[in-house]
Amino acid sequence: MIQLTESAVAAVKTALSRAAVPAEGLRIMVEAGGCAGFKYMMGLEGTARDGDAVIDQGGVKLYVDPNSQSLVAGMTVDFVTGLESSGFVFENPNAASKCSCGKSFG
Repeated sequence: MIQLTESAVAAVKTALSRAAVPAEGLRIMVEAGGCAGFKYMMGLEGTARDGDAVIDQGGVKLYVDPNSQSLVAGMTVDFVTGLESSGFVFENPNAASKCSCGKSFG
């Protein structure tokens, strides 16, 4: 369903190890909004919720809610570092368009 690159797995593992509240994995979801129609939301998560798809990638658990599953199917998530910014990058084959910031799609 979702693929994490090695650098994304490392970034999530670092976040999990530094979390103030114990967490087991990362929730990835899509909400209406953003400049292109939908926006990605991510956060550390303690447990799965009803209907979640639970995906294990390199020792990291990903939780995807039922409403987001079809919107992120086949997506690759990378973590990049640069001089001006660092963060997660989403390559989503379901996105017909995306905004210039890369955090929302249509």
